[in-house]
Amino acid sequence: MTAVLVPLVVLLPLLGAATALILGRHRRAQMAVSAGVLGTVTVIAAVLLGAVDAGEPTVVSIGAWPAPYGIVLVVDRLSAIMLLISAIVLLVVLVYAVGQGVADRHRETPVSIFHPSYLILSAGVFDAFIAGDLFNLYVGFEILLSASYVLLTLGGTGERIRAGVTYIIVSLVSSLFFLSAIALIYGATGTVNIAQLSVRLAELPDSVQLILHLLLLIAFGIKAAVFPLSFWLPDSYPTAPAPVTAVFAGLLTKVGVYAIIRTETVIFTESDLTVLLMVVGGLTMLIGILGALTQADIKRLLSFTLVSHIGYMIFGIAVGTQLGLASTIYYVVHHITVQTTLFLTTGLIERFGGATSINRLAGLLKASPFLAILFFIPALNLGGIPPFSGFLGKTGLFLAGAEQAGAADAAGMAWLTWAVIAAGAATSLITLYALTRFWNMAFWRGRDELEGYESVLLGSVQEAPEGATVTATRTTPMLMVAATTTLVVVTVLLTVFAGPLFELTDRASFDLVNPEAYVSLVFPGGIR
Repeated sequence: MTAVLVPLVVLLPLLGAATALILGRHRRAQMAVSAGVLGTVTVIAAVLLGAVDAGEPTVVSIGAWPAPYGIVLVVDRLSAIMLLISAIVLLVVLVYAVGQGVADRHRETPVSIFHPSYLILSAGVFDAFIAGDLFNLYVGFEILLSASYVLLTLGGTGERIRAGVTYIIVSLVSSLFFLSAIALIYGATGTVNIAQLSVRLAELPDSVQLILHLLLLIAFGIKAAVFPLSFWLPDSYPTAPAPVTAVFAGLLTKVGVYAIIRTETVIFTESDLTVLLMVVGGLTMLIGILGALTQADIKRLLSFTLVSHIGYMIFGIAVGTQLGLASTIYYVVHHITVQTTLFLTTGLIERFGGATSINRLAGLLKASPFLAILFFIPALNLGGIPPFSGFLGKTGLFLAGAEQAGAADAAGMAWLTWAVIAAGAATSLITLYALTRFWNMAFWRGRDELEGYESVLLGSVQEAPEGATVTATRTTPMLMVAATTTLVVVTVLLTVFAGPLFELTDRASFDLVNPEAYVSLVFPGGIR
């Protein structure tokens, strides 16, 4: 039964996109189609998660062509977790976008363009999570990227077109690396099936494995925005409409992280790049958060924190133990929801306060206490204040790192792990400082203090390059507030149900460190 549901998570959004395009002049019908499709996919993802958690991974051979000859779709615990959280976030952001579109008469998100592109983006994200071979994973990336080009440039302003050009160039370079890696891997092994590659790549010389491994990591590293491949993100994401920025920040980089997890745990089990990943993770944390400290605009500040917190996930992947991977998966879920929530709240701040810069915002706490709470809770969560999920995820990662440092002490590598743990702790504190600084200036500071206000908190910040001056305040629809509130509640639930969630991610990580079941199900002839 569940095998029938797997292709639907990709097929339904594609059919919905076609239907929405046909209904281009019927706005309400388009909205209903989009909401219905994503609501259905959310239910399907929940059913798949329950089924694979209670049993074994679900494998579907498209066209009845068995692996490695045909396209194979695979849903294991990790895939199901990513499908469910992505579907929830996409649905909630859609509601937010509908509310914004109705209030602004669809100036920011033209319905005839937005809904088909949004559903195609969703199909690409879902396809990437269930791909059982590298080429289908590449197709998933290209589907979501082609839609993201459209969404990023909605409105056609000069700022968005410039950001879109940068984004497109970087994405094409990433795709070129990925496609070249696929071609070389196929030439060396005769297959692109992930399960079969876990067997055949181990038979290649170490030098060849290393080259192929690095090519894939570069491609996925650009998509995940790890340092030094993250230079493009802070200038690209903040220019898009609020719902688009929220989806990009929450989901697109995590598709790259997901691909790195698969690469490290299934494909290249014999090629060890732990030291490289550890160093990259630590530098991503520090460089990203130091960039956030210099930003006056909350959109750019959040973009830099997005980069920095990808470093935690890379660190967990580098640790590679069951606890490390379990904490990484939990932290990915946490970061998807919290980062999306913060960008949605920023959209509300922009509408309510007329700007996104701390040099132009003040008095919002008195004007809208509820908005202050909506920003404050996920800000504390991202900063790692206990008992929120950010604190729990980081604690799990640090504990896993400490265990690995004890085991690596004999090899003389313990110092590197402890250094990255220290970088993670510092990044968490600086994140909290940067976000509370913004909250203090925008919400706590009185309106009468805005003109000529001087503070050490503002001494080192700068406006966005070529940033707009002040945006006129607009009405804030209840749909936008309700959608943001829903995601804030979800972030709190990640804390309330942290015990069962950690148990689930622990079972998913057990599958990752013991991929024999995955390999035998996807490619029955495989022998590890």
